[in-house]
Formats: sequence, structure tokens, C-alpha cells
Amino acid sequence: MKRILFAAALIAVPTYAIAQTAPTPATYVMKAGAGDQYEIQSSKLVLATTQNPGLKQFATMMVSDHTKSTADVKAAAKQSKLMPKPPMLDAMGRKNIAALKASKGTARDTLYVEQQKVAHQNALTLHQTYAASGTAPALKQVAATIAPTVQHHIEMLSSM
Repeated sequence: MKRILFAAALIAVPTYAIAQTAPTPATYVMKAGAGDQYEIQSSKLVLATTQNPGLKQFATMMVSDHTKSTADVKAAAKQSKLMPKPPMLDAMGRKNIAALKASKGTARDTLYVEQQKVAHQNALTLHQTYAASGTAPALKQVAATIAPTVQHHIEMLSSM
């Protein structure tokens, strides 16, 4: 029953694929930052509790890669004459973090991987869309640089 409810919740998660037009530069920066914050916070939470060495390695990479992408987007935003606010979790990120905190042990590990799959697919769509049709050249370039890293994360997740 829990799996069915969780699967239904995944289907209800909004994706950026629906809107094929790129967001405004400010919206791109905000969404990229929110996604990175979820990745960093969820990974630190799992790192503190998992006993799975492979998951520890993946979560450590998530903290490193998404900290870097946050810095890269922030630098590109400044080049684009934007003054980005510090990144914050969005509503879905807050909901996912709360669900992770409420779960324990291997159930938390499983939930983390499932959440990561959805979050990374959303991030990939965001970065690819902005790289293809965004309006700020520096942000387009950074989005194009981030997208392959996110794709690599998706490939790793598919084997978990």
C-alpha cells in the first residue's frame, strides 16, 4: 500500500518538461538553487544515517557536485547583472526533506533514491531547457555545463 501511495505521489510531482519555454533568468537561478539545496540537504541527512557504502559515496558526490553547481549558477547570475538571493528549498524540497526525516534505516535509503530520481529528472529538464532557449548567455552556458553532470547522476541512480 505504501508503494502504491508513493508511486501516486511521484506521478503528481510537477516537472519542468511541461513548459518547454525557458524560465526567466531570475526564475532559472531560483529553481536551480532550490534543486541544489534539496540535493545538498537530503544527501547530508542520508550521509548521517545510511549504512550503505554505495549510497554514502553517491550522497557525498551529491553534496560536492551540487555545491559546485550552486556556485557556478551564482557566478553566472552576477555576470548577467542579477543579484541572486541565497538559494532556498521550494515547497517540494521541504516536503521531501520532511519525508526523509520521518523515515528510518533502509526505508530512508530507498526513499532518498526514489526522490533523487525525480529531482534529477526535473533538474535535467530545467538545465537543458535553459541551455537551449534561455535569454542570459552566461546562464545558458552554465546550464549547458551542469546538464551533463545531472545526466550522469541519473545514470548512476538507475543502477541503484
